[in-house]
Amino acid sequence: MNKDNNQPPSLWDVAKSVMAGFLGVQKSSHYERDFTHGKPWQYITLGIIGVVIFIAVILGIVNLVLSLAGV
Repeated sequence: MNKDNNQPPSLWDVAKSVMAGFLGVQKSSHYERDFTHGKPWQYITLGIIGVVIFIAVILGIVNLVLSLAGV
């Protein structure tokens, strides 16, 4: 875990920040670290991957419900 806000965030820190962004919650210290030391391409890439996973999960749930309903 990256405790020092003067260091660039690790990949896990970036992933946690992206997940927090999806939920709309973030500590101000992490927010400052992300914008001060983070690389935008990491957040964009993980954000896109997160959206694709979210859409795949929603489609899977819809297909499961439709197949159980016999549609």
